Amino acid sequence: MAWTRKILRVNLTAGTCTEEPLNMEWAHKYLGQRGLATKYLVEEIDAKVDALAPGNKLIMATGPLTGTMAATGGRYSVITKSPLTGAIACSNSGGFIGNEIKNAGFDMIIFEGKSPKPVYLYLENEKAELLPADELWGKSVWEADHILHNRHQDPLLRIACVGRSAEQGCLYAGVVNDLHRAAGRSGVGTVMASKNLKAVAVRGTRGVGNVRDIKAFMQATQAAKAALAGNPVTGEGLPKMGTQVLMNVINEVGAMPTRNMREVQFEGANRISAEAMHIPRESDGKPNLTTNGACFGCTIACGRISTIDPKHYTIADKPQYKAASGGLEYEAAWALGSDTGVDDLDALTYANFLCNEDGFDPISFGATVAAAMELFEIGAITTEHTGGLEMRFGSAEALTRAAEMVAKGEGFGRDLALGSKRLCEKYGHPDLSMTVKGQEFPAYDPRGIQGMGLTYATSNRGACHLRSYTVSSEILGVPVKTDPLSTDGKPELVKAFQDATAAVDSSGLCVFTTFAWTLEDIAPQVDAACEGGWSPEKMLEAGERIWNLERKFNLDAGLTAKDDTLPKRLLKDAAKTGPAKGKVNELHKMLPHYYEIRGWTPEGVPTAETLNRLELYEQGP
Repeated sequence: MAWTRKILRVNLTAGTCTEEPLNMEWAHKYLGQRGLATKYLVEEIDAKVDALAPGNKLIMATGPLTGTMAATGGRYSVITKSPLTGAIACSNSGGFIGNEIKNAGFDMIIFEGKSPKPVYLYLENEKAELLPADELWGKSVWEADHILHNRHQDPLLRIACVGRSAEQGCLYAGVVNDLHRAAGRSGVGTVMASKNLKAVAVRGTRGVGNVRDIKAFMQATQAAKAALAGNPVTGEGLPKMGTQVLMNVINEVGAMPTRNMREVQFEGANRISAEAMHIPRESDGKPNLTTNGACFGCTIACGRISTIDPKHYTIADKPQYKAASGGLEYEAAWALGSDTGVDDLDALTYANFLCNEDGFDPISFGATVAAAMELFEIGAITTEHTGGLEMRFGSAEALTRAAEMVAKGEGFGRDLALGSKRLCEKYGHPDLSMTVKGQEFPAYDPRGIQGMGLTYATSNRGACHLRSYTVSSEILGVPVKTDPLSTDGKPELVKAFQDATAAVDSSGLCVFTTFAWTLEDIAPQVDAACEGGWSPEKMLEAGERIWNLERKFNLDAGLTAKDDTLPKRLLKDAAKTGPAKGKVNELHKMLPHYYEIRGWTPEGVPTAETLNRLELYEQGP
């Protein structure tokens, strides 16, 4: 059964930690992690609660395959209501802490209330206690991690922590674990800091057992690992190049959002690409990329470990940034680079280090800087607002100084910490915010990849590529090739990706496995580990159930079909170059049919029939 069948409930207001049995009826319908934690959240909070009020809850959840021998079985998610969007938030992370939580004996940890003073949770197997964090408050993630390891004298202690950006109220602050892995999107770290919870430090030695059929599980996982190794993406491309392998590919197909999405191709892409990360520097003969890295149980190892040129201006007098640390992934390189017009690889790496060190989302940060640069260009903001900083497209200095200000919550950094939606509203140009539901876009322009437009518009957590990565089909041809410039079949494609991804996100596995696997590969692993008869069909149904539960939460929170849209720029301003030249995103051709095949009304509301079929029941007998 792979579930531990236990949750830990931490009441921060009362200062108590209590074990509870896992609701197995819910587990059989929602599996774990994203799905199961969302069910708990929906049942326990008012959807209209202020995301930063004590009444909101924050859940750290593992999946049934987390901590097992399944490839990539190290994932965990942080689930809450987002302060950035007002919608459901579920942010997924790798590293090692998910496995540690599971090995300590828990499927999830539910945090509720608010501590009267800063605390951290120390969890060592069944021993759970809230300890004072006064010494940690005001420290960066890296500093707090160092202090906690010294305090507890255990090098295998795994720590998830918020940085100074979260403490200062940055609306897109994340929760960083293992120094440079992160539940990074939607402001989940902001919620954690609002509860005066600085960190979660975990040591688990119980092991993960309860596998239903160990022989079948070993056979299924071994076959799945062989499929990953033999696939050109998961066996070759991602290990060597990481997700940055996409930089030049997406640029060539004309879907690289550039300078706040005004353009679809970036002339400097090759200077910040995976290939550029491999080129030795003149200063010390070393490349930006030091090595690749893997999360717990991962056979892909797509992570990047990098160093900055020791002679680069950003670290001339900052020795703490001269060591190797978490390097650029594609989304970060795009947001910090193409979207701001900056092609200085070391400046991007430095900004990315700061995002890790102080726990803020590089996608939302970079996109917000890009919006600020356009506001500066048109004169809506000036050096009087920015403290003398000229926020010009292409300025590495503007990018890196902005990152420093957001990290510390200083000066114009407080405006940038609002996210691009609130920033652009504040300065009178809301149309310059490239967001959906208040969350910034990732690195794929929907004018050049039509399915991604529908993906962004309908994503339950705001603009997100990982809720339905149709790039896999539209660009890479996985599992089948579809035309990125056509809207034909895209509603069906998006729905299929959304439902399948919700299931994968609930299993404890990494979604990158789906470059090589389908549910036909994943279901046998889940079924061998868990009771309940987990066929591909049952997993897909669970994914659909999860998607509709998230949708219903958002509707109850006050979102409507009007929020399922894209910025006017993407609907009205045609791409100027590349294969998509002359095209806008044709969302209007896809959205009505998407609602129809979802079993929703024309207003985007799940019908009673749909809710009953998925055993959600709220609007039926």
